[in-house]
Amino acid sequence: MTELAYQLDSYLQSIEARVAALDTETHAVQLDRTVIYPGGGGQPHDTGLLETPSQTYPVIKAKKIGGEAWHYLSPETPLPAVGNAVTVRVDWPRRYQLMRTHTAMHILCGVIYRDFGAHVTGGDMDPLKGRMDFEFENLSRDLISVIEEAVNREVEAARDVRVRILPREEAFQIPDLIRTKINLLPPEIAEIRTVELVGLDLQADGGTHVANTREVGRMRIVDYKSKGKINKRIYVEMED
Repeated sequence: MTELAYQLDSYLQSIEARVAALDTETHAVQLDRTVIYPGGGGQPHDTGLLETPSQTYPVIKAKKIGGEAWHYLSPETPLPAVGNAVTVRVDWPRRYQLMRTHTAMHILCGVIYRDFGAHVTGGDMDPLKGRMDFEFENLSRDLISVIEEAVNREVEAARDVRVRILPREEAFQIPDLIRTKINLLPPEIAEIRTVELVGLDLQADGGTHVANTREVGRMRIVDYKSKGKINKRIYVEMED
């Protein structure tokens, strides 16, 4: 199983690894360890590079399949051999923007759950922008302004962001650990990674995050839409 080094240190930008397997049909390699996030939970995959003394391999996509992280390489480069040592480097500017964005989504989710008791019904993000759907029956421009002020107070509160990996039984003793309407965690997962915005939000989560809410920067709610009788979508952007 691939060691996912980013799970405990999202700021790790490179790591030494070995090629564990190849998929010549999709031009992908499996590594024994990685810093490249393979996507999931609404957060896009990272991009980056694999490097050897003689070759650089652009990583254009990554995906987790059955506990293994696969890195899809540019078809213009040959595949490295199984057993080769490689340096794995993440595209850091893009990754850091996604870290800020993902933490912003948790701030939004935490504020709306705390202040209105609304569950998340869906979400998606790109660097410095994202959207989340909530169980709201009514949503107005005035309420959007209230929410925007509240989320930016949480940014300025400089709340620490803490990551832990817990046994499944211990994790599910935490009240409201799953903030989505449906629990999407497969029953075979024995350990649960939790992300806590101290004093605001605590959820099961597999993505990458900044260490403090102040790093997110100012958040703007740029739009909102009705997606059903009790389903409203909120669009958020962060300053570059």
